[in-house]
Amino acid sequence: MSELVQTAVSLHLPRNKKIDIEFENITFTVSNGRKGKKQILKGVSGKFKSGELTAIMGPSGAGKTSLLNILTGFQSNGMKGVIKSTASSLRKSGSKQYRKESCYILQDDQLVPFFTVDEIMNMSANLKLPCNTSDKTKEYIINEILRTLGLSSCKETRCGQLSGGQKKRLSIALELVNNPPVMFLDEPTTGLDSSSSLQCISMLKTLARGGRTIICTIHQPSASMYDMFDHVYVMADGQCIYKGASANTVPYLSAVGLHCPEYHNPADYLLEVANEEYGNFTEHLSKTAKELNWRSVYSSSKTVEVEEENPTSIEEFTISDNEKKEFILNAPPSEWNKFLVLINRSLLQLYRDWTVTHLKLILHTIIGIFIGLFYFNSGNDASKTLANFGYLLVTCAYLCYTSIMPAVLRFPSELPVLKKERFNNWYDLKTYYFAFMVADIPVQILFCMSYTTISYFMSSQPNEFHRYLMFLLICCLITIVAESVGIFLGTVVNPINGTFLGAISVALMLTLAGFLVFLTHMSKLFYYLSHISYLRYGLQGLVYSIYGQNRGTIPCPEDVLYCHFTTPSNFLNEIGMANVNYWLCAGILCLTIIVLRILAYCTLKRRISSG
Repeated sequence: MSELVQTAVSLHLPRNKKIDIEFENITFTVSNGRKGKKQILKGVSGKFKSGELTAIMGPSGAGKTSLLNILTGFQSNGMKGVIKSTASSLRKSGSKQYRKESCYILQDDQLVPFFTVDEIMNMSANLKLPCNTSDKTKEYIINEILRTLGLSSCKETRCGQLSGGQKKRLSIALELVNNPPVMFLDEPTTGLDSSSSLQCISMLKTLARGGRTIICTIHQPSASMYDMFDHVYVMADGQCIYKGASANTVPYLSAVGLHCPEYHNPADYLLEVANEEYGNFTEHLSKTAKELNWRSVYSSSKTVEVEEENPTSIEEFTISDNEKKEFILNAPPSEWNKFLVLINRSLLQLYRDWTVTHLKLILHTIIGIFIGLFYFNSGNDASKTLANFGYLLVTCAYLCYTSIMPAVLRFPSELPVLKKERFNNWYDLKTYYFAFMVADIPVQILFCMSYTTISYFMSSQPNEFHRYLMFLLICCLITIVAESVGIFLGTVVNPINGTFLGAISVALMLTLAGFLVFLTHMSKLFYYLSHISYLRYGLQGLVYSIYGQNRGTIPCPEDVLYCHFTTPSNFLNEIGMANVNYWLCAGILCLTIIVLRILAYCTLKRRISSG
C-alpha cells in the first residue's frame, strides 16, 4: 500500500501532523441579568496531547461544556486567558491556531434524514477532499472509514432510519473524511445504551491511537469506560479538581485524604466529591491539581499493528503523484466545486422531501383547478370584470401565503445542520446560501406555473401568449418576493413569531394593494403608504397584463342588460391603474427580492455567528 493511502485511509496509523493543545488561566463570564455577571470558568489550565483520548468530566453546571466551546472556538465572548498549540501561527491566537484542522461533533446528531449513509459520505468527501482526488480514492477512503466504524452494512440506509449509535458513529465518520488531527465531541454517549456507549468510547480510543487529539465531555462513565480514557480532566464549580490518568484517580484522592471504597467506580466517587457529598474539597483539590502531576507518560512511538483484511485490493490501489501531493497538503476544493455539490445536494433533498415538493405541486394543481372553476369565464365577461379583479387579488394572496409560511420554517429547521457543517469548515455560508437559492427558485417557479397556468386558462383570461407570459412573470416574482420575506423573518425571529409576523405582513400588503380600497379612493397618506406594498406592484402588473396594452372591447353576455366595464380603459381609470408601467412594477419586485435576500443572508450570518 502506498504511503498516502496509509496516511489517508488507515485510521489506526498516525497522521503526519500532530497538534497538542495547552491552555492557561482560562476564565469565562456570562451576563446574569440584573445580578450582573456570573463566572463560569475560574482560571483553569491544562494540556491535551495528541495520541490521547481526553475526557472532560464534572457534574452539571461545572463548566465542562463551556470549556469545550472555548477550546473549539464555538464560544469566545467573555473569555480571557491563553490558548497555545503546536499548530500556532504568529498571526493567529486562541482556537484560531488549529481552527481549520479540527472538527466539533455536537451532542445532537445533526443529519439530513433523506440521504443514505453512502450519499452523505460522498457529499462530505466532495466538499472536503481536493478536486483532483479520483473517485476511486474517495471510494476507498469512504469504505475504509465505514468499515472501521462498523457502518459498512448500512451504506444504503437513510440517515433518518439509523439507530442512535449508528448516527453517532456516522457523525464521526463524516468528519474523518479529511482526517482532522483534532476532534472535539460533546457528550458522545448521550442517548446510547451501555453497550453502544462502550463501543463508541472504544472507537474513539482507537482513533486517538492514530495520532489524533481527541477531547470529549462526558457526564458519568461506567468503570470500564472510565479506564479507557488516557487523560481525565475533572471540573467542579468552574475549577479543575483533577487532571491526570484515569488509573491514577484513586491514588490521587487518597493523597488528599479521600479514600474511594473498594469495588466502587472511581468516576462515580470523583463526581460525588465534586458534588460535595463528603464536604467542600473543591478549593483544596483545585490547588492540589495545580501542584502535583498525576499524568501518565504517553509514548508517541507506541504503535498498534493493524491487520490488512484485503491485501489484494490494497496492492492494486494506485494514485498519481500530483494527487498524492494535493491530498497530503489537504487543499480543500474550490468554492465553485462546493457550490456544485451543494446544488446537487439541495435538489436531491427537495426531491426526497415529498412534503416540500410532491405534495405542494399536487396542492397547487388542485387549488389552480378550484380557483379556475370558481372564476370560470370571468376573464372574458364584461359583467364579471370586478370579479375577475378579485381573481387577480386571490392569486396574489394565495401565492404569498403558500410561499411565505414554509419559508419562515425553512432555515430554523436546517440551522443546526448548517451551523455544524459551517463550523467544521465544510463550506462558506455564502456558497451554501447561493446554492440554496439556485436550487430553490426554479422549484418555486414550477409551483407557481402549475397554479397560474391552470387558473389562467380555466378563468378565460386573454388567450394571447405574450399576456400569459407577462402574467406568469409577475406571479413568479410575487412568489419569490413572499418567500424572501419568509426567509428573512425565519433568520430573525423564532418560527412561532415568524409565522405570526408573516401572516400580518401579507394582510398589510393586501390592504394597501389597491383592491380592498381602490387607489383612487385612498387618502393621500395611505396612497403614499401603499408604495411600500410589494403586492401593489404585483397587482398592478397583473392588471396591466390582462387589461393593458390597448386590449379590445370585452364581450358583454346577451342575457345581461348592461356591462359598465366593456372597455378596459374605463376599468383602469376607475381603479386608478390607467398609467401603470409594467416593467417598472417588475423591476421594483426584482429589486425587492435582491434587497430581502441580502438582508436575509446578513441576518442568517449573524445568527450563526452568535451561536
